[in-house]
Amino acid sequence: MRSDAIKKGLERAPHRSLLKAMGYTDEEIRRPLVGVVHAHNEIIPGHVHLDKICEAVKTGVRIAGGTPIAFATIGVCDGIAMNHRGMKYSLASREIVADSVEIMANAHPFDALVLIPNCDKVVPGMLMAMLRVNIPAVMVSGGPMLTGRYRGKDVHLVSVFEGVGRVKANTMTMEELNELEEAACPGCGSCAGMFTANSMNCLTEALGLGLPGNGTIPAVSAARIRLAKQAGMAVMHLLAEDIRPRDIATREAFENAMAVDMALGCSTNTVLHVPAVAREAGVDLPLATFNEVSVRTPHLCSLIPGGPHSMQQLDEAGGVAAVMSELEGLHQDVMTVTGKSLRENLEGVVSRNAEVIRPLNNPYHKVGGIAILYGNLAPDGAAVKQSAVADEMLKHSGPARVFNSEEEAQEAILAGNIKSGDVVIIRNCGPKGGPGMPEMLSPTSAIIGMGLGKSVALITDGRFSGGTQGACIGHVSPEAAEGGPIGMVKEGDRIIIDIPNHSLKLDVSEEEMEKRRAAWQPPAPKITSGYVARYARQVTSGSTGAVLKDK
Repeated sequence: MRSDAIKKGLERAPHRSLLKAMGYTDEEIRRPLVGVVHAHNEIIPGHVHLDKICEAVKTGVRIAGGTPIAFATIGVCDGIAMNHRGMKYSLASREIVADSVEIMANAHPFDALVLIPNCDKVVPGMLMAMLRVNIPAVMVSGGPMLTGRYRGKDVHLVSVFEGVGRVKANTMTMEELNELEEAACPGCGSCAGMFTANSMNCLTEALGLGLPGNGTIPAVSAARIRLAKQAGMAVMHLLAEDIRPRDIATREAFENAMAVDMALGCSTNTVLHVPAVAREAGVDLPLATFNEVSVRTPHLCSLIPGGPHSMQQLDEAGGVAAVMSELEGLHQDVMTVTGKSLRENLEGVVSRNAEVIRPLNNPYHKVGGIAILYGNLAPDGAAVKQSAVADEMLKHSGPARVFNSEEEAQEAILAGNIKSGDVVIIRNCGPKGGPGMPEMLSPTSAIIGMGLGKSVALITDGRFSGGTQGACIGHVSPEAAEGGPIGMVKEGDRIIIDIPNHSLKLDVSEEEMEKRRAAWQPPAPKITSGYVARYARQVTSGSTGAVLKDK
């Protein structure tokens, strides 16, 4: 066993003594040592209950003959970090999560790992570490939050963000917003809807690194506790069979996960995280692969925020497994953390609700939920959640309204200075320029709240929350801070968007662009010291997953 390096033989007597200082018995030390990696804290609603999930996992490990040893990582709540300096630290935290798990797993050579994340950057960070360390491992999330109820309607966090715009547009009173604020987030769990956290938890399951149910069983359900115990038992089986994460996360498994991504209409943040996770597995996933998968995978689920159905309804309909049972062309012989193939896992699985999970002959859209756009405004690509775009905005042209920060754009939107037909450009918000590629949930929600969702587009080299809907195009690469064309757009320039044809163009001649390039100066760094300043110097483009440079 890997842990023999700290527990076997004469020279390891000091190591055993340190383990005994914490109360471990000789019998516990002799058993396989399983690291239980959790991100419990008291600042993230999706993580506040992970201590209970952790205890359930530890029970499962003990049932199956192992010794569980828990340790923690950091975590950022994207909702609380939104629209202020804190958002510069969100994406950057993914690398810290991955590095911290790697450090702990190798400094104390565990035989296996169970990883317990729930929210946006913690899930991909733990997946990256899982594949980097590559010892038998299972991931089990904390599960999605239930939707709230407000005046007879399902509501969620994004409803409150949009409520801010409605108050500004005089279509909602402050008293009504206060009532909504009380109702929108009814308890623990990752925010209700197919936002980034739930997207990544579903894709973990589709990838084969989480047990069936990982993406959709509600946080407050007893079934979530049972799943955590099963995860603890499952990792012991993987250890016995020496099945490792890279045996599971093959190119074929990633293609399966991307197909599920398209069928569910997941967050555009998956375009950042899936390639970053694949890189740790030694799998090359160019950005264009998303379009290749999208063209052949219909959009089968219309989930919050782009549609009416909740994560709870998706779970009741059969969850990720039921979605996979509807899809054709999946690689069904891939291994999963159940110790069985995907084909075996899907035996007898069917959709229990043909409206929540539509069949292939009646999809919500004939193509997948995400599109990658190219053109002279985004030579290396840009991402849009096309399943959440109104039909009338799939093709759009209009004058650029240029802002050099999210705060400037938000102020203009809420002041009523953005008009129907405008194309809002928010730049200097990429991985380097942000720094940290901040999410734009506040301005996108304000556009929706002020009734402009079907007439105004937003384009940025930053990114969007999974809660975003509308013609919102992010990840524009190269970013402005690297001299990308988005940094040279001028107020009033005509922007041409053609999502069905994967096109994003700036209607300016090449001669004029050459003049602008010659005159361009890089923006001054917004933060010059500390972690995110180092991150900005090392981070790569959004088109490559915003991973850190190797050198």
